[in-house]
Amino acid sequence: MKLLLDTHLLLWAAGAPERLPPAARALLGDPAHVLLFSAASVWEVAIKRGLGRDDFRVDPRLLRRGLLDSQYQELPVTSAHAVALETLPPIHKDPFDRILVAQSLVEGIALLTADPVLARYGGTVQPV
Repeated sequence: MKLLLDTHLLLWAAGAPERLPPAARALLGDPAHVLLFSAASVWEVAIKRGLGRDDFRVDPRLLRRGLLDSQYQELPVTSAHAVALETLPPIHKDPFDRILVAQSLVEGIALLTADPVLARYGGTVQPV
């Protein structure tokens, strides 16, 4: 099964795995799963790091390289993902989270999240 990680889970997996919920650790540790990260997550890290956000201190170049070296697959943002945004209910205002939901819907893959607001989308969004 393909699993797309939301940005916070991605940051925890890359730099603070002890922060991952147990359910996420189990899913990420299963070699049968293909782990994906979105280009939107790297974009989010770059923007929020540039704004000086304390929770986004990681260098996006190092994050991307580390994920690729750890066998994560990169999921680009496409126009099909952008078009799918129109179909989403206004549950979450964060544009990065919304594009992750759209990507999971278009691609038919699970989006793992520890964010209870994001989890309200249901469907392909899987809370951990």
